[in-house]
Amino acid sequence: MNVVFLAVFLVSVALVVLRDPAAFLPALLTGAGKAVTTCLTLASAYAVWMGFLKIAEAAGVLRGMSRAMRPLSRRLFRTDDDKALEQIAVNLSANFLGMGGAATPAGISAMNLLGVREKNEYSRAMFFAVNCSGVQLLPTTALALRVQAGAQNAYSILLPAYLSELAALLVGMALVMIVYGRKRG
Repeated sequence: MNVVFLAVFLVSVALVVLRDPAAFLPALLTGAGKAVTTCLTLASAYAVWMGFLKIAEAAGVLRGMSRAMRPLSRRLFRTDDDKALEQIAVNLSANFLGMGGAATPAGISAMNLLGVREKNEYSRAMFFAVNCSGVQLLPTTALALRVQAGAQNAYSILLPAYLSELAALLVGMALVMIVYGRKRG
């Protein structure tokens, strides 16, 4: 992928230099300034949500969500591994709240725990499909980028986002059930 980005950058540089050499440096500096602004906007959004996740974890909210989700999680992921189910609950809760960066360590931990036991292909595939469907209460990254870009109505993407997330979730779950059938494992 880096090769693709490098090629796009080099072609863009060549085109700008050929058309208007005096515009190259100002365009480069303006782009860099916008990149820094975007990074700071996303970092602040992540900092707020990571702090919220830590507070929720310290207050026992995540453990409570894990217990509440356990009956459904056991059936959906077909596992009795309590540690894996807790990590799955943390991952899905963080993703649902739009904290993808905070969800990643729990997701990796859940995948590793599900991989400890043999014949957990179904559990791992279902977790992967549910996790990748991207179901979120608020798509914070997209909203932060839209607000930073000055969108008139930054929240107008919510309904289409919810519909696409739901479709991805249902299709992913159905495909895992079809591929792995009704067999346990």
